[in-house]
Amino acid sequence: MKEILVMICVAAALLCSCSDDKTTGPTGSTGTVTDIDGNVYQTVKIGDQWWMAENLRVTHYRNGSKLETVTPGSGTWASPGGDVIPNVTDNAAWSALSTGAYCNYNNDEDNADTYGRLYNWYAVADSRELAPVGWHVPSDAEWQTLVGFLGGDQVAGGALKEAGTAHWLSPNTGTDQVDFAALPGGYRLIQGGFQGLGENALFWSSTEDEENTSFAWYRPLHNSSSVINRFSDSKQIGESVRCVRD
Repeated sequence: MKEILVMICVAAALLCSCSDDKTTGPTGSTGTVTDIDGNVYQTVKIGDQWWMAENLRVTHYRNGSKLETVTPGSGTWASPGGDVIPNVTDNAAWSALSTGAYCNYNNDEDNADTYGRLYNWYAVADSRELAPVGWHVPSDAEWQTLVGFLGGDQVAGGALKEAGTAHWLSPNTGTDQVDFAALPGGYRLIQGGFQGLGENALFWSSTEDEENTSFAWYRPLHNSSSVINRFSDSKQIGESVRCVRD
């Protein structure tokens, strides 16, 4: 029994999240991290922070793992589990949500491959957690640390955006100075409609707006601007997510 428990713990640690990131190294160091679904993300060190260099596309929370018996006599092992994050496609159902959910832009799975998925803030705040083990959705303060390192909100947006017009609409002011490669995944409105693909990138923080608890803070980018603003809006909106290392 003791041997089985050890095997389960080791397998869970390997399968739920793996990271090749270095804990030290200069700005610009790179690595990878793997979520509970097995998606592998490029990562980059910016200042003293490690950030995902791709938008999150996970479809399960990271809570726990399920046990499976593989073949008779081969034993029991831990495989990636976690509760499913509901994929809500219906507009009316989306607008009525007060619990976590995700969607793909225009409900098209192909968009998720490039731009990641869109999550409401209830999914961001869920205690079962979206981020891979050892990572988390950044707080508003952690976003501000990144912005400050890149020279402030008037210029940091340009430094974070992928350069060129392969994904951003023209004119794109992005320089991708630190290989963050922000992509314009658009967003989903409270009413369920989609807007902004190619034009807007909206990134959730984990921080609730204390003055209006139905809102939370996020950082938007626009194709024609190098500014990265700080706004709060309804937790029902679907936005992109980047994670930062613990």
